[in-house]
Amino acid sequence: MVRALLALPFRLVALVHTKGNRCVAVYTEVTDDALAAFLAEYDLGTMVAFRGIAEGVENSNYSLRTTTGDYILTLYERRVDPADLPWFLGLMEHLARRGIVCPLPVHGHDGVALRRLCDRHAAITTFLPGVWPRRVRVEHCGPLGEALAALHLAGADYEPTRRNALGPDGWRPLLDRSRLGGDAVKPGLLAELDAVLARILAAWPRDLPVGHIHADLFPDNVFFLEGRLSGIIDFYFAATDILAYDVAVCLNAWCFEADFSFNVTKARALLSAYAATRGLSLAERAALPVLCQGAAMRFLLTRLFDWLNPPEGALVTPKNPLEYLRRLRFHLSAPDEHAYGI
Repeated sequence: MVRALLALPFRLVALVHTKGNRCVAVYTEVTDDALAAFLAEYDLGTMVAFRGIAEGVENSNYSLRTTTGDYILTLYERRVDPADLPWFLGLMEHLARRGIVCPLPVHGHDGVALRRLCDRHAAITTFLPGVWPRRVRVEHCGPLGEALAALHLAGADYEPTRRNALGPDGWRPLLDRSRLGGDAVKPGLLAELDAVLARILAAWPRDLPVGHIHADLFPDNVFFLEGRLSGIIDFYFAATDILAYDVAVCLNAWCFEADFSFNVTKARALLSAYAATRGLSLAERAALPVLCQGAAMRFLLTRLFDWLNPPEGALVTPKNPLEYLRRLRFHLSAPDEHAYGI
């Protein structure tokens, strides 16, 4: 199995989430009868096994095995706007048709993929084999860069667009919502973030190539099998935004060591492989420092907000926002794109 499974079948399942930008526990009761009625809307055979997956961020995920194969059942819980769900599912279908290995939404008898289960929007997607790298090595970064570039190219003719709610326009409101208690996390933190955010927004590029981006491609959203990248999951932060910003998210998520030192060898592998599939323009390369600053700021602010506002029922401590402060400071010190191995 690609993920750790909880041995609690059918009834109340506690899902402890420990992903890239926060840790959350979500509770969802799926009864035998509710699941059976739900599956009756599909041509997937009968259920063999059903377990809660002990990873995730926004949603409740289950491993579902039926007589026709393995699937993932997702109940959409938190920040996902139901109005955006057709866009996400449509993007995954589009990318899959273009050869990107990602979950493919399964349609019911009526041709509809998005349904309702336990008073939540829900969907079943295909299961991807593989495991995500608990320890990122240089040999992971090249395949990641190639896959990200292929994703960007494959999405070019997906016509619907979605605004990035966690893009630059959303950072100041996030910071403002974290003012109560922000300096308790670290004295002087709010003043530092105010100054840095003003600097980032003033320098933010407005004329770089735009397309559909994943926007959350942390290691736990990328599977490897027998040394090869076997799939990309979790498109529920995807949006239409600057393509090179997606590269910056990956540089933040994949190229820092446990001591927060930047591994330029990993960055060079990622960027070289990306550019071999989709060339980076001179303007995109020159913008890497500020794009990386913005990506670090985005995850710092969402972590800070969640640190100060833990969800009701959370069983674990949210991710420390100061981990992204360390990354942000590195990017602020980067003189140009050569700091990233170019």
